[in-house]
Amino acid sequence: MLPNVNKILYCTDLSKNAVYAFRYAVYLAKQTDADIHILKVVEELASDERLTLQSYILNHSGSREFLQQRLAHAEQQLQDRLEFFWSDLEPNELALQDKIVGCEVREGSPAQTILERAEALECDMIVMGAHEKGWLQALLGSVAKEVLRDSRIPILVVPQPTE
Repeated sequence: MLPNVNKILYCTDLSKNAVYAFRYAVYLAKQTDADIHILKVVEELASDERLTLQSYILNHSGSREFLQQRLAHAEQQLQDRLEFFWSDLEPNELALQDKIVGCEVREGSPAQTILERAEALECDMIVMGAHEKGWLQALLGSVAKEVLRDSRIPILVVPQPTE
């Protein structure tokens, strides 16, 4: 019996390669009639970073506002990237927008948040891009490696296209 893919979690870091990976998520959704949930994780600031932020922004509500602006900025970037993606498709492919059933920005540890959301949303597959970060991360980013290591569902890691 072949596996069913009904829900795909597409994870984006909003990098240049992210749109390339999204094409694969949409393609898979088209082929399997799956729904796509989109997730952008804004890495949570470490406690010492939060303390530094609060030191420079004297009132506590100002630092909280700054943190909220980080999330709002990521949400806006995500919406802009989606609009650009859909504007670049053929008119007969625009119906694929209906495959997007959720789009969210969360703050947290990227790998852990991806795995938690995949489980909570009962996804059957994760699609994410990979990018190089020097010699140590020659093929995959550290987040992709961690998700691959701990995931219990299939993951498609899309490498950077050659230009």
